[in-house]
Amino acid sequence: MNGQTHLHSTFIFFIIGFCTLRCCRELEAAQNTSHGVAATLNVGVILDLDTWVGKMSESCISMAVDDFYASHDNYTTRLALHTRNSQKDVVVAAAAAVDLLKNVQAHAIIGPQKSAAAEFVVDLGEKAHVPIISFSATSPSLSSTQTPYFVRTAQNDASHVKAIAAIIQAFGWRRAVLIYEDTDYGHGVIPYLTDALEEVNTQVPFRSIIPLSASDAQMLEELYKLKTMQTRVFVVHISSNLASRFFPMVSKAEMMREGYVWIITDGLTDLLDSLDSSVIDLMQGVLGVKPYVERTKELDDFTARWRKKFRRENPEIETFELSNFGLWAYDTVWALAMAAEQVGTVSSPFQELNNDKKTTDLATLGVSQVGSKLLDAILKIQFKGLSGEFQLVDGQSQSSAFQIVNVIGKGERSIGFWTPTYGISRTMNVDPLRTYSASMVDMRAIIWPGELASIPKGWVVPTSTATKMRIGVPVKDGFHEYVKVERDSQTNTTSVTGFFIDVFKAVVESLPYALSYDFIPFEGADGHMAGTYDDLIYQVYLQKYDAVIGDVTITANRSLYVDFTLPYVDSGVSMVAPFTNDRKMNAWIFLKPLSMGLWVTSGASFIFIGLVVWVLEHRINEDFRGPPSKQISTILWFSFSTLVFAHSCKVVSNLSRGVMIIWLFVVLILTSSYTASLTSMLTVQRLKPTVTTVGELLKNGDNVGYQKNSFVYGLLKSWNFDDSRIRGYNTSEEYDEALSNGTSNGGVSAIFREVPYVNILAKYCNKYALVGPINKTGGFGFVFPKGSPLVSDISRAILNVTEGEKMVGIEKAWFGGDAACLHQVTTITSNSLSLHTFGGLFIITGVASVAVFIIFIAHFLYQNRDVLAAANPQMSIWKRLAKLAERFDQEDRSPSVSQDTETSHGQETNYGGDQSPASIHDIDVSPRESIFSNHTYESSIEEEGGPSTEELVIKTSEPSFKEFLNRNEDVAT
Repeated sequence: MNGQTHLHSTFIFFIIGFCTLRCCRELEAAQNTSHGVAATLNVGVILDLDTWVGKMSESCISMAVDDFYASHDNYTTRLALHTRNSQKDVVVAAAAAVDLLKNVQAHAIIGPQKSAAAEFVVDLGEKAHVPIISFSATSPSLSSTQTPYFVRTAQNDASHVKAIAAIIQAFGWRRAVLIYEDTDYGHGVIPYLTDALEEVNTQVPFRSIIPLSASDAQMLEELYKLKTMQTRVFVVHISSNLASRFFPMVSKAEMMREGYVWIITDGLTDLLDSLDSSVIDLMQGVLGVKPYVERTKELDDFTARWRKKFRRENPEIETFELSNFGLWAYDTVWALAMAAEQVGTVSSPFQELNNDKKTTDLATLGVSQVGSKLLDAILKIQFKGLSGEFQLVDGQSQSSAFQIVNVIGKGERSIGFWTPTYGISRTMNVDPLRTYSASMVDMRAIIWPGELASIPKGWVVPTSTATKMRIGVPVKDGFHEYVKVERDSQTNTTSVTGFFIDVFKAVVESLPYALSYDFIPFEGADGHMAGTYDDLIYQVYLQKYDAVIGDVTITANRSLYVDFTLPYVDSGVSMVAPFTNDRKMNAWIFLKPLSMGLWVTSGASFIFIGLVVWVLEHRINEDFRGPPSKQISTILWFSFSTLVFAHSCKVVSNLSRGVMIIWLFVVLILTSSYTASLTSMLTVQRLKPTVTTVGELLKNGDNVGYQKNSFVYGLLKSWNFDDSRIRGYNTSEEYDEALSNGTSNGGVSAIFREVPYVNILAKYCNKYALVGPINKTGGFGFVFPKGSPLVSDISRAILNVTEGEKMVGIEKAWFGGDAACLHQVTTITSNSLSLHTFGGLFIITGVASVAVFIIFIAHFLYQNRDVLAAANPQMSIWKRLAKLAERFDQEDRSPSVSQDTETSHGQETNYGGDQSPASIHDIDVSPRESIFSNHTYESSIEEEGGPSTEELVIKTSEPSFKEFLNRNEDVAT
């Protein structure tokens, strides 16, 4: 009985206790709900906890949760983190994701740490509608456009490739070798990096892939292969684990020394502090880029707290520094917590799929009810985090600025920054008006491998026999002065000589380093050239030759496949044709110095000047009076005699003298120019080619020639020459024979050839003329592969050779002084002087003469205004003009006009015709002043129909009015 009572009491106590506990839990839940932490969001975290990044990220994530809810204690949601260790294994990471989705029902997963693992986990997230948020999977192969539930809160690896390209561009390196690990992380960025380098004209001649499982010996073998190449600029994109083994091998291969350039990508640069100090010592001089994070007070405070926490949790790690991955992990938690608060209801269970065949764990995965809402919320989150502004565009964080660092001592030193807007700069405080720059002057001083301050050239010339440059040369059947290939059958050796070969050797000798090379003739089994010049150049593109020298013309089409140096010989396509000697002096050669227009204008000017002078001198100069025939001959004789300055007639008018001064100056210029031009025609040998234009050849249907295998054939075809009219030749003798025969005898009327080859005329200096250049080309240059670093050095060396005495000596050695003969026949011009040449002189003469003529006529009309103003209405205009002409023909014998025409004192001069008796009172005694002299005269004119009287009273030093009346009895009454 007592036992039953005890058992009953125990049961009642248990019921009471259970109810009490349940009530307490419900009360606690209600209190928690009132404080905003009742609703929890299960969040999975997948990290490689055996790595430095995994340990650092785990501590940052846990601190982020504590910091966030400490500053947001009023939030009604809370993140519940469930961390899994992927153990650096993709399969383990995928299994951890399945566990989190199936058993924990995580509505979001932070991680995984590696890009390869992220690709598997993202597919699971797509199936379960759970956002996969990664702060360290930076491979560009992962994209939210292909997998919408993937969110990247870190920088995409492709975002920093332009910064690396800008560094290479700043130092002018034309080639760079890419070294990357054989993983998704390694392969993902290479296409973007290659494109960025090509944008700055930097080629990638070789890519070296390093497997994660590569042994030290395999890495050494690969490095030795790279060492035999010319390029000395290497861009390395590997993980920190592989880097700790790779760079010791670089040092062992003696490739971390003078002349080498090593640039590491942001993934490795950001984790330099995690590498062992012995590895850092072997990386001295390495350049790197990493995302720039502004130092703030909040970041400094967090860094100090994180160091204490990390040292307490990981006492075995001696050196450690917070990297950007830790900051991105911290900001990721904050963004996720903000998104969870916006969603609100986060404790909904997964919805199971209707799948009858649930045979695997993947088939049993449900679908998150809040995953899509959580994804939308996190994509819209914006805030200022420890790493800067947090904002996602297209599901990933955007690049802003990158810091350029130089590995020195035990760590790194900042040497500059790069931004997409301003390019490279020393500081982040850039003038907003500044344009994009990629110049090395915008960076601080750099210590390069080998502890040198001088900038590496970025390439070297291999000097070992096994790596001699293969120089292709054309095999020519003629013109051996330029290139000649000879083979010694006994020793089986080949010698290559010629003008172009000597030029190349002189250029190489002027380089600041040794260049080892071998000449390889481009010939077939028959000993002749194995193709055209285009085929020869294409061998460089196929990498069968390292360069090609010879008579290779620079053209736009060829430059698409290879690079040319600066031309060492100017070129162009000219036409060579037979000339006709024009030494016969025909009877009319004296007319050739002046053009027809100039002859006509000169003759008309002579006559015009004679007429003007006659008008000015006729009334006052006895030499210009007399019968009409005499006056005409005087005009012609006077004007044309000025040609030899032999005019005998004197001029007494000041106006005439002014006209003659100007005219004699014009005559002097004309005669001097005529004499010089005629002398040139009589003394200089004139050579005329039989044809002067391509149009003449096409119109006449003439045959034309060219050098076989040259690009001139294509040029002739583009000018519409028919194949049947085009002939190919190899030697100067064949040229001479073809030109001598002409088209009618099976030869050619002209030969088209590059300008340097006209030295063939040296043998036939009196037979052929050079016309042109018909077509301009880029000249002869040396050929190198696209992007070859030798091009710039060889080009500078070419300038040194061509500007100095070396080029002159080489030309004299191969061609002697024959070139002078060629220059004499290349100029075919006309020296005829045209009217345009002396147009200004004729204009000045004409204007001056017309002006003087107008002045004279105006004054003459003013003196005889009584004729024009006569009141007799019966006197017509024609009669008035006739009267003026009569007045003009009368001689003016005023004593002050000229000493030659001066009359004696008191001599009577009668200008009129018949004199009618008149009263002295009828005489007009009003004085008039003449512009030709200082005399005065008095005249009186009766009206028409009455007696006409004109009297001139000459005032002398001893005038007597009485004597005047006695001598003019017919006039006095």
